[in-house]
Order: sequence, then structure tokens, then C-alpha cells
Amino acid sequence: MKRLIIFAVTVLTVLGSVNAEDNVSIGKSNIKLKSRMMTPEALWAMGRISTVEASPNGQQVIYQVGYYSVKQNKSHQVICIMDADGKNNRQLTTSSKSESDPVWLDAQTIAYLSNGEIWTMRPDGSDRRQLSETGGKVEGFKFSPDRQKVIILQSIPFYEVIQKNPDDLPKATGRRVTDLMYRHWDHYVESIQHPFIYSVSDKGIAKDGSDILEGEPFECPMEPFGGIEQLAWSPDSKTIAYTCRKKTGLEYSISTDSDIYLYNIGTRETKNLCKPANYVAPKVDPTVTLKVQAVNAPENLKNNVGYDQNPQFSPDGKYIAWQSMERDGYEADLNRLCIYTLEDGSKHYVNWKSDVESFCWAPLKDKQANLYFISVWHGCANMYSCNWKGEVKQLTEDWADWTSLQLANDGKRIVATRQSLSTPTDIYMVTPGKTIEKTKIEQISFENKHILDQLTFGKMEQYWVPTTDGKKELVWVMLPANYEEGKKYPTLLFCEGGPQSPVSQFWSYRWNFQMMAANGYVVVAPNRHGLPGFGQEWKEEISGDWTGQCMNDYLSAIDFAADSLPFVDKNRLGAVGASFGGFSVYYLAGIHEKRFKAFIAHDGAFNLAAMYLETEENWFSNWEYDEAYWHRPQMPRAKKTYHDSPHKMVEKWDTPILCIHGEKDYRINYTQGMAAFNAARMKGIPAEFLVFPDENHWVLKPQNGILWQRTFFNWLDRWLK
Repeated sequence: MKRLIIFAVTVLTVLGSVNAEDNVSIGKSNIKLKSRMMTPEALWAMGRISTVEASPNGQQVIYQVGYYSVKQNKSHQVICIMDADGKNNRQLTTSSKSESDPVWLDAQTIAYLSNGEIWTMRPDGSDRRQLSETGGKVEGFKFSPDRQKVIILQSIPFYEVIQKNPDDLPKATGRRVTDLMYRHWDHYVESIQHPFIYSVSDKGIAKDGSDILEGEPFECPMEPFGGIEQLAWSPDSKTIAYTCRKKTGLEYSISTDSDIYLYNIGTRETKNLCKPANYVAPKVDPTVTLKVQAVNAPENLKNNVGYDQNPQFSPDGKYIAWQSMERDGYEADLNRLCIYTLEDGSKHYVNWKSDVESFCWAPLKDKQANLYFISVWHGCANMYSCNWKGEVKQLTEDWADWTSLQLANDGKRIVATRQSLSTPTDIYMVTPGKTIEKTKIEQISFENKHILDQLTFGKMEQYWVPTTDGKKELVWVMLPANYEEGKKYPTLLFCEGGPQSPVSQFWSYRWNFQMMAANGYVVVAPNRHGLPGFGQEWKEEISGDWTGQCMNDYLSAIDFAADSLPFVDKNRLGAVGASFGGFSVYYLAGIHEKRFKAFIAHDGAFNLAAMYLETEENWFSNWEYDEAYWHRPQMPRAKKTYHDSPHKMVEKWDTPILCIHGEKDYRINYTQGMAAFNAARMKGIPAEFLVFPDENHWVLKPQNGILWQRTFFNWLDRWLK
């Protein structure tokens, strides 16, 4: 959500005010630790940086921080500001309500979201004014460059797949479902977001706006994670580019085909930038993956039938860039940069070997488009630049994950965020150089230094381990925080989810490697087949083969550690993982041949035939399994996938297992974890089931997070110590 917008202070009048003396219920923690070992309480005491933006004059940076209270079991979002060199860092917002999404309107005005309305304040936190009056319905916003209009995201009722109950039954709780995609991620789909355009005048924001998608039953931004970054204003404020998948029900559930649309403010006409006007989608069998049906032909490059999202106009307004996947139904396809020329409708793609995670426009050079982007390669997410020809140059070479970037107003520096396996997110100023060595990196925020200074962290090492197919996999190894030379330690095999999520330098507030190190464990984290950052062929090896080479890679990594690393105790090995990692644990439990003494599976798939029909995003299981289980004679890989489902291998289970699941996880239903636990107990295997009625695929509430950590390590300590 990189936004740089200009606004005139003179158009603002007071619509409301905030008492600057309101007490903030949750603020920055001054926790004093009793030892130098990481604890769950220390982890939840850390501030979490999000939205970051440099001021138009380049002199200041605003950013959002989330603080959490375990006692109150909730979070609080605040807005902070500092000089561009990191000095004069201070908190701006003081309300007991969360305040978020800060953006600069001009050098003296900051807009932000509070209690569902748009407010403004000066850079010193004074002169707070409410701009919008929507009844608390604002869920995101973006002002036009000419300061005359603003996009406001609002939810509207949606009764396409869940029918509205009769008016004379106001207390009825039943839901009459008539099509697929009736729930998504963690909620039933009874409302969707639409972008509305509101006029801005010297009286503030008008009370009524126009719906860009009026009468269309499609969401924008897209569920479940899309936000205001999926819409963009043109520099002349005359058009809006937006992301939308114009499908509902069954069609939506089996397709990833979203497009970029151009909406003309004056004429209210909409143009699809991804497909020609006469494009007709091919008829498909919804129970067979699109790759099997061979509907993906060379013309798909022209028609953009996969994910297309997050458009950004070039500074001169001549181009639009966005992230683009080529194939429909494949959510982990190569994420490319597409550059669209508005004058002639031509499209160019940046030829790069790995996924583009985020990007921003660079200054135009020789009247040609140039961009900066972040991409994972060999277990690290670094920054790159590319020119109009698609030539890529690496800017940073870090054992780290750069997570966001935005061009500062001076056009010379990048405001970015960075994290690693040993450091939570902080803000940096990066000045790109002609070579990696000449790129200048300056850390300007130190949000959690007061906590990090109290902790002793484990050392991270890197190994390249031979795989059974004659290749090598990168394996991260984290040593215990209290490591002593010559001593052997219990060791955990970390199984990544996705199944195409990178084992990079991520900082997690749940699967935190330093937390595991603080508890005296070695962590072995392989970048197995199926992960990005090692070429598309390596990544695609896993689709349709969840129990093949990737499982061999897990065993190669843990066998290497047990046999070659002197600090690993081969008699005290455990395997842990979530999502596909949880599936991996369930599968390894049936094939590990007594390597492991304990297992932990979080939100893992256990019965693949059941999951095929239970998950809400049917394109996922279609692509990953190749087809529905009732087509088993047709596709060898699909036949193998269902044949090797972990629930069919319970007869070989012999090791204690902890199953964790959230009841609001609609991606992998909690019945999968419940079934795995029940199977273990009915076999007489020691097992526990930690179930969260109010959590989804993740654990987000502070007290649940603490319970998760305590249960996790109590289980491991019981069997490995």
C-alpha cells in the first residue's frame, strides 16, 4: 500500500474533533525480562510496524504500529512520525480508539482512519479534523492527486450465494446457500467490498458517493487479503485502475482469473486492460484442473487468464504496471511484472526467474519505464530494479526479507521495511547504487530495540544439502540461544506451508525460530522442492505430487542434520508445521521409520478427499491434486495424491502427536485436525488437540497466542527433553 498523494490544507473544515488527552489503553511496552531468553510474553510485547510513507518534501516519515495487550486480549493501532534520518521519533495519536492507514495529503497534513471515518491532523498531531461522515463505514481510502475526489472502500450487502432470510423472520439464524463461495477464509460471504468515489470540497468529503461497480455482484478489492493497494488513481485524476475477478459462485471458486480495469471518472465507462472486448472464457469441467484440460494456450499471455492485481500508474501516466500470473486456477504461478502502455494497449513482461512480491515505480530514465521490486531468491527477499527491456539488476544482497518499498519524493531514495529470522520489521532508507556494494542502507526505526537488547538470540547457519534427485536444497539451521560447543540438543524439522511459501528470512509472531532457539532447540528449516526462489521448475515440482520429492527433501534435511551436525541429538528429533506443513507432519508420521519422537501439526490437511470438497477456494485443490477424487483412474498424479492421503496411513502411526486447529479456518476445516487427533487416540497413541473456536488459519488473539506457545513447547519438552 504505497501511496503518495497531495492535498490542500485550505479545503478542510472542522467536522469533528478528538480529545488529545484521551488515554491510549494499549501502548508501547516497557517490559523488563527476567532472563535473556525469548518468551511468548516478550514476543507479544513487541510493536508491529505496518503502513509506511515518506512526506512529499522528503523530510519526515509516518508509519503505523500495532501494540498488543495480553491482559486485555486485544490490539491497538497508533500512528508515529520521525524525521527522514530517524531522529525525533514520536507517537502522534493518543485516542483510545485505534488509528491507522496514515498518508500524507501535503507536507503539513496527514490523513488517517479512525473509528471508520477519515480524519486529518498536522505533523505534530494537532488540529485533528473529521473529513468523512459515513456512519463509520470507511474500510480504506485513497485521495486523487488533484485533491478533488477520494476512493472509499465500503461493504455492501451480498445475497448472490447466501439468500436473504424473509423479513418476517428477523431472528432466524439459518443460511440458505445456493452456490459455492458462500464462505471465505474465516467468514460467511454476506457482504462484499465496493469502491465508492466521493467528491471533496472546502466543506470536506461529500456525504454521498457513487459506486464504481454499481449493480455488479463482484468484490473489489478481492477477498481475502486485498486492500486499497488493488486500486490506483491516474496522475491526472481522470481514471482509476482497479482489480476485480468478475465471477461469482462456482465460477469464482474454481478460477483465479482476475483482471485490471480502467474506469473513466467523467464517462463512467470501464475497460478491461487484460482481455479484448470479444474475449469468451472457455468452457471447463469444474472438477478437473485447468492444467489438465489444456485450456491454457499461448494466447493466455495476451488474455491474462491468471491473477492480475495491484496496478500502479507510472509518474508520467503513460503506463500501468501490475503483478500478473499467466495460468488460470494456479494461485502459485510465477508472479510477473506486466507493463501496459496506455497509448497502444501493448503489454510487456519483466523476464525474471522468481516471483515479484511487491514493486514501485522508479524515476523515468531516457523516457522509459523503470521499476523497483522485491523478490525471493535462495531463501532471502532482496530488492531489484528493472528497465523497460526487462533487464534486472540486484540492489541488495542480504540474509533478510525486504517486505515493502516506496519511492521517496526526492526520487533518489527508497523507503522500505526489512525483517529477518532474528529481527522484527523496521524501517530503512535505501539509496540504490550502480552495484550492490554501492547501495546505501540506513536503518531509521528501532521499534523494538529496548526488548531486543534484553535478549540473547541463536545463531543462524546455512547449508546446501544433496537431495535424492541429484540436486541440492538450501537448509537454514538455527542454533539454540544458549548453545554450548560440544553439547547435543533436541532438534525440530520445520515443515513450511503454502505449499509454495518460501522458507526465507521471515519474522513470525507464532512460528518464530528464535523462540524455538530460546527453548533450547535446534531448528532445521529446508527449502524443499515446491518453494519459490529456486526457479519455476523447482517450485512446480510439488503440484500434483505432495507426497513425492518434497517429502524426500524433508528426510534428506533431517538425516543430514542428524548425521553431520555434531550439535544435533539424533535420538531427540521432532517435526512441526502448519497448513501444508501440518499435512507434511501427518504424512511423515506414517513414513518416518522412527526418526521422530514427537509431532505437531497446525491446521494441516489430513484427509485429502474430504478437503477437496471442504475448502472454499476450489481452484487450490483442483490444481494441487490435478482433479476430483472420483476421476482417480484418469490422472496418475491425482491417483497417487489421494492414495497417499495421511488418513490412509494411520495404521503406521506410532509417535505422540499434538494437533492444533481453528474452528473458523475455512481454508482447511477444523474437522481435519479433529479427525487426526481422534485417529491417534483410537490407536492408543499419546495425543492432544488444541482447538480455537474463534481463530482462523492463524492465531491472532494475544491470549490464544500465549496458549499456543505454551502448549507447543510443553508438548515438545515432554517428549524431547
